[in-house]
Amino acid sequence: VQLQASGGGLVQAGGSLRLSCAASLRTFSSRTMGWFRQAPGKEREFVAAIRWSDGRTFHADSVKGRFTISRDDSKNTLALQTNNLGPEDTAVYYCAATPSYYTGSWSQPRSYPYWGQGTLVTVSS
Repeated sequence: VQLQASGGGLVQAGGSLRLSCAASLRTFSSRTMGWFRQAPGKEREFVAAIRWSDGRTFHADSVKGRFTISRDDSKNTLALQTNNLGPEDTAVYYCAATPSYYTGSWSQPRSYPYWGQGTLVTVSS
């Protein structure tokens, strides 16, 4: 399983970025997909997830209303639309995949055995 994240960059506060994740796996549609981020000196934290079974989405309180996770199972891609970015959103963003037909927690990094390499988002004030 390979995950390739892209779309990061430098943006001013209030700006937007669309992060993408391309997955090379035939069972993409049967996996819950998530986005996590890790700022310098901090632990990796949950950002958003989209469930395989019903497409329901979950967003961390810190990004709710600003970020939107989505997936396209026909293209094996995951996206994270980020709006109204602030300096506190500066981090490396990772996409991740659970095992197929996973029904456990979607907010814990330990639930995701497959990770992309990360894409850096830097927000200037």
